[in-house]
Amino acid sequence: MVDMGGLDDLIANTAYLQALKSLDADSKELQRRRRTLMLPGPQSCEQLRQAPPNDFHSLCEQQPIGRRLFRGFLATVPAYQEAVGFLEEVQSWELAEEGPAKGSTLQGLMATCAASPGRPHPFLSPALVTKCQAATTEEERASLVELAKAEAMAFLQDQPFLEFLASPFYDKFLQWKVFEMQPVSDKYFEEFHVLRKGGFGEVCAVQAENTGKMYACKKLGKKRLKKKNGEKMALLEKEILERVSSPFIVSLAYAFESRCHLCLVMSLMNGGDLKFHIYSVGEQGPDVSRVVFYSAQMTCDVLHLHSLSIVYRDLKPKNVLLDDVGNCRLSDLGLAVEIQDGKPIIQRVSGSPGAQSPYVVILP
Repeated sequence: MVDMGGLDDLIANTAYLQALKSLDADSKELQRRRRTLMLPGPQSCEQLRQAPPNDFHSLCEQQPIGRRLFRGFLATVPAYQEAVGFLEEVQSWELAEEGPAKGSTLQGLMATCAASPGRPHPFLSPALVTKCQAATTEEERASLVELAKAEAMAFLQDQPFLEFLASPFYDKFLQWKVFEMQPVSDKYFEEFHVLRKGGFGEVCAVQAENTGKMYACKKLGKKRLKKKNGEKMALLEKEILERVSSPFIVSLAYAFESRCHLCLVMSLMNGGDLKFHIYSVGEQGPDVSRVVFYSAQMTCDVLHLHSLSIVYRDLKPKNVLLDDVGNCRLSDLGLAVEIQDGKPIIQRVSGSPGAQSPYVVILP
């Protein structure tokens, strides 16, 4: 007798693997999808153009499209591109591990800051250049690099930003924003097999029809939410995902509702969860270097949430997902809460059994 359940799983898995294969940049299918992606015309952006523009940080740093287009504009002006190159070098120095390589990068930055009088940098003040030329200790140099970084950022936020708002690059940004505002429904995605199940629904792999990009769609059943009074929790998770911007937390790409579900479309993590890697990979679990690596990334995501006055409250290996190359991201923010200024923290039991914080367990 044929196992129809196993056959259905085989068909679903094959379709899923074919969809992942179509993400290859050289695939004809992906190129065809991109050709069908049409942005709204410039005339549709007039209402958005009349509205006050977003602040520099939101438009040019947080939003990927805005950041890419702003960098494209800066590349057209040598003086502006020089500031970008300096900031990229500073970022490399900040992220470098302690050692000779980091020291040599710092020396290169100081050489850039201490420019010759005949060729001053437009993004650095003469007073700071003079201090850089006189610096002798590593502590002084590191402090001066931080000041130079602040001046370079202030430089880009001034005249370059104003020129960007009047350029065709900003027109293209507005077209993308109008495209983002178009309504999205379940017809926008092709659904594949279930990745995991939860108390309010399930998570499925989906593929956007117009771009071919793969996502994970968290489908929350409306009846279950209403029965368990989970509507507020689902809305709070959506609002928190809209606020966070970290490479170590899953990103929210779309949010919509169908007749039976509330849907959150997020980053697809193909590497499994940390619980699987702890208990099912090898006889003794991950080695020490991997544990340190994962711990550092989880610390970064929790610190980012705390910087936004958000408490996660459900940290456990099953909620830490890995991507294709082994980086981990925090998922399932359904129990997270935002701490309001001047209001007491809600003291109630939260988290999953066996993974609760000590202060929760000892509550009377």
